[in-house]
Amino acid sequence: MNKFTLVLLSVIFLFSVSCKENLPLDKDLTKKSYDLINQYGEQTTFPEDILGHITVMGFIYTHCPDICPMTTHNMFLTQKKLTDLGIGNVKFIALSFDPDRDTPDVLIKFAEIRDLDFNSWTLLTGRKAVVEDLMKRFDVKAIKTDESIDENGNPEYSMMHTDRISLIDESGKLRKSYKGSTLNIEELINDIKILED
Repeated sequence: MNKFTLVLLSVIFLFSVSCKENLPLDKDLTKKSYDLINQYGEQTTFPEDILGHITVMGFIYTHCPDICPMTTHNMFLTQKKLTDLGIGNVKFIALSFDPDRDTPDVLIKFAEIRDLDFNSWTLLTGRKAVVEDLMKRFDVKAIKTDESIDENGNPEYSMMHTDRISLIDESGKLRKSYKGSTLNIEELINDIKILED
């Protein structure tokens, strides 16, 4: 084997190792299914309904005053940049961990205000126990603060929660997690490109 071949093989090996280091997780999400509801009130099954697509998934609730709007906006900017780059096999999911208030109608309004394209985006909610179980798979926590009642008789509370965006590959494996509110968009896009190769 000549020197050029050795150098070429070394470069290929180092590149493949460094790419794998960029995607440190390899957690199979397909071992359990979750029946959820999308923004139209339609039944959907996670992760079956995302298989075959790279998926960027954020964890939010619509009454959040700070982290969730930033997380959603960072996902929106990522989707916009991917569109500009001609990368289209990526789905965006926002899972609400506040199903008591985040009904499909509320999720649609939340999405419309933020100009989210439902061709690429799905907002999900579901029964509380199902959502909580799914969140455990992603190691995401949400704790409700003290509750009060507003002047219209509606519950009013906020939630302390994990600031998270997750990257899922086409086979339904969790590959990487990011801090949603301060996401490095270029890092996420580069990781998506690795999954595309």
